[in-house]
Amino acid sequence: MTTTNDPTPRPSDQGSLAGEEERSRPDGGAGTVEETGARTGTEPRGLPGGDGGGHGHGEAYDLPPDEPTSGPWHRSHFYIPPTGPWPEDVPKNQDLDWWRYRDDPKGARRAELRVAFCFMITLLSGLGLAVSYIVAGFQSQILGAFLAFGFGGIGVGLVLWARDLLPGHEVTAHREHQGGSGDVARNELVTSFSRAVEPMARRPFLLKVLLPVAGVFGLATLFPIASLGPRPKRTLFSSGWFTGAHLVSQDGTRIKPSDILVNGIITVFPEGRMSAPMSATVLINLGNAPFEIQRGREGWNIGGLVAFSKICTHAGCPASLYNVESHQLVCPCHQSTFDVLLDCKPVFGPASRSLPQLPLAVDKDGYLIAQSDYHEPVGPGFWQRG
Repeated sequence: MTTTNDPTPRPSDQGSLAGEEERSRPDGGAGTVEETGARTGTEPRGLPGGDGGGHGHGEAYDLPPDEPTSGPWHRSHFYIPPTGPWPEDVPKNQDLDWWRYRDDPKGARRAELRVAFCFMITLLSGLGLAVSYIVAGFQSQILGAFLAFGFGGIGVGLVLWARDLLPGHEVTAHREHQGGSGDVARNELVTSFSRAVEPMARRPFLLKVLLPVAGVFGLATLFPIASLGPRPKRTLFSSGWFTGAHLVSQDGTRIKPSDILVNGIITVFPEGRMSAPMSATVLINLGNAPFEIQRGREGWNIGGLVAFSKICTHAGCPASLYNVESHQLVCPCHQSTFDVLLDCKPVFGPASRSLPQLPLAVDKDGYLIAQSDYHEPVGPGFWQRG
């Protein structure tokens, strides 16, 4: 055998070519090839990796040239220096654009139909989910089955699309590459992404199927949101207190200022809305203790009577343990402590916000009433502020 244009022997997956070589064809057969520097139309074609069996599908293609005549992209893609001999650890016959049915148009069409079939399963599952929810309501087993088929269909379809219709296989890079990538390598990385985008753009049929399928199934998955119940609207911003609401005890008795002794404490609720979950309030008689009235809250107390939310601002437990000597409210859950004389400011424990104060007044009959609802959020969680 003689070679005229390639002074460097071509490495193959089985070793360097020397003399006449028997190459494994993709279909498992063998043929004798005489290297003459220029390939002939009868030269066998190999698969990425060079051994003809790396993919096991029998597809074949023309080998690329030993080395590009212009442009550094081929070497840089495999981290090979722009000058010098081709390293032996990088096969020359790697085809970056190989895909499973590249040389089989009929097989590619069948692959498209398989992907489309999977997408149609997702479409039908989405329609079934919507119809079943409207007709039968929230049935977790039925909805779960439709969701499983829907997500499974689109997932299997995308996997088949990537496996059969997009370029993708293992390639070998130069193992002696060290350090960071240069500008050429970075540009090649950007270019490599187009090898997947362009084949997808060449499949308009699948794109036309995928877009409506994803839209219909996406809308169908929103139907179960209706099972979350009615919208809360502004209910979270209301504790149940309102202007003129009488303060009543747990048995529904209206309370006068004289009903609570100095250093006494009682839990009160708005009359008519005792079941409101955020309405529990503690009424405390501080007597002559030096209560610090905050700016803008003048007139919210009746003498030594003050009212604060009973719901701890840490975790929502009832802050109802009152220390008479220090005038502090203690939450028994996590020991958050609030100083009543300082507008129920937290002085110990995990709570980070003061207990809201309820503005008080007295009606014409001498009973305690609320001037309005709380002016700030009650409780933890939703109400927590930055």
